[in-house]
Amino acid sequence: MPKDHATMEDSNRSSNPDIHSLSDAGRRRWLCGGLSALGAGLLGPALAACGAPGPRAFSTRGALGFQSVPPSRADTIVVPPGYVAQVIASWGEPVGIAGQMPPFKPDASNTAEDQALQLGMHHDGIHYYPLDGSRRGLLAMNHEYTDDGLLHPDGMQPWTPEKVRKSQAAHGVSVIEVERLPDGRWQMVRPSRYARRITVHTPIAIAGPAAGHPLMRTAADPLGERVLGTLNNCASGRTPWGTYLTGEENFIGYFSGPKTPDEHARRWGLRPGSWYRWHEHDERFDAEKHPHEPNRFGWIVEIDPLDPTSTPVKRTALGRAAHEGAWVAVTRDGRAVVYSGEDARFEYIYKFVSRDPIRPGGARANRELLDHGTLYVARFDADGRGRWLPLLHGTGPLTAAHGFADQGEVLIKTRQAADLLGATKMDRPEWLAIDPLSGEVYCTLTNNSRRGQPGHPDVDAANPRAGNVMGHIIRWKEAGDFDATSFTWDHLVLAGDPANERPEARGNILGDLFACPDGIAFDSRGVLWIQTDAHASQLHRGEFARFGNNQLLACDVATGEVRRFLTGPVNCEITGLTFTPDLRTMFLNVQHPGESPSDRSDPADPTRYSRWPDGGRPRSSTVVVRRADGGVIGT
Repeated sequence: MPKDHATMEDSNRSSNPDIHSLSDAGRRRWLCGGLSALGAGLLGPALAACGAPGPRAFSTRGALGFQSVPPSRADTIVVPPGYVAQVIASWGEPVGIAGQMPPFKPDASNTAEDQALQLGMHHDGIHYYPLDGSRRGLLAMNHEYTDDGLLHPDGMQPWTPEKVRKSQAAHGVSVIEVERLPDGRWQMVRPSRYARRITVHTPIAIAGPAAGHPLMRTAADPLGERVLGTLNNCASGRTPWGTYLTGEENFIGYFSGPKTPDEHARRWGLRPGSWYRWHEHDERFDAEKHPHEPNRFGWIVEIDPLDPTSTPVKRTALGRAAHEGAWVAVTRDGRAVVYSGEDARFEYIYKFVSRDPIRPGGARANRELLDHGTLYVARFDADGRGRWLPLLHGTGPLTAAHGFADQGEVLIKTRQAADLLGATKMDRPEWLAIDPLSGEVYCTLTNNSRRGQPGHPDVDAANPRAGNVMGHIIRWKEAGDFDATSFTWDHLVLAGDPANERPEARGNILGDLFACPDGIAFDSRGVLWIQTDAHASQLHRGEFARFGNNQLLACDVATGEVRRFLTGPVNCEITGLTFTPDLRTMFLNVQHPGESPSDRSDPADPTRYSRWPDGGRPRSSTVVVRRADGGVIGT
């Protein structure tokens, strides 16, 4: 995420408690796979007394069976001995729509019309959908944002309507078909009847309680039931009925707000000017002229990758937020539970419980499943317990007297509703993952440098994470089934470097070092995979010096062992992990290789930070990782 996308961040001025003022060291479970004498000395006797995690040794969990790779600053992908990595789908490659496959031009001179038929920029969340088991399938993937310095041959100078259209076409979602060749390598299948691009100009339906609401209506859509496009798509989830859920994260950064913002605009960080400057040539993104248009973004979007003619749907019952993504669990009676986090400083963690059970028959049979149910926001209490607080109109303060005329308005103003309910402010909740063996839910809290700074909540001695630049991972266990309204929680890890001299940075994992956990996913063996996203402005200086480039690590949560599995090229983010069902192929995304500290590249600069993967302009890409002998990944 570009640092300038922080227009949505730090807009929470409520007095709700924060996670660090509620945590204590006794509830932290420290990973203990590789503690050195130096680390033990720095961490001290109090930590040693915590020991390894308690009764979490599941006999069915898979052990980590690969050789850890060292930190790297090389402009390449590094994998363990016995593994191979292959780039298969880079920004600008045609997705494979028959008769419409313009090739990528290395000087980035493709038109907006070309880009609308090509893989977008900055790959993020990704999922594999089998067509022929683990041999052939679809990849649905997000394209989070654009670096307009790379997207256009001459960058943003001058800024034109054509460049706005191309930037918009480089956003959204792609669906591509892939297949494994006899020699084990993978390739895109082109043309493919499944190939699809969803961009800022794709018609998308609005469903659920906020559909048709007065705050969703615009001059172009007086019924408030259909919107053009989805944008800033970050993480993603795969539903049990075979659809793809994608979160619209930092959407406010695309809108120029009113000169005199009202309370609603201020709570969402809407202000004059925007990072993308689309409003200069596309009036729809000028919220001064179209004040309801921002309300139509910030939703979870459901897409059927197996039906390229289907209309994507914004599911408003899941709430409006800077959604990182959405992840689905299933209750014992078959109802869907959708967890999501809002990736912004001091924002919240949510879950939605469907009213109805999942029906057999796939996407068509469950087309309205996510339109009916209850949305909750999390409160983490000081005693290691927590509550899910329902965001229901008429419940507690969620009434017309407090600015909520109906349930639709509660969902459009999800942040304000969570403020009033007393939810716990978090340090940028990012990806979530559900342990397939224990049922515990894990969430990465990637960082929050403003924690404990003037004007923000402070921390206590037991939680030394003021200026939290390293991040941590929290987990909880529902009190019974996934639809429970209470839970118990602890920290899996506070990330960081135990050799760092700052006392508040010593709460580190015990094993291979990492910082800024972002993407996480469990494989079916119960191994937790952790991806990192330290920004280019952090990676090469100060306390981050020992970490190298961003990386992918594997964690056995039963034993506490952590090993570094992969390192990426210079200044990239490692993100978007998915596997084939047989666990013999891993797909992951390398986002923004060569990211500059300012998040925008200079196309005339011959000394770019990265030239990965093909020696020219750096290109976000999907990478296939497999064992050379064809075995199961990670064993």
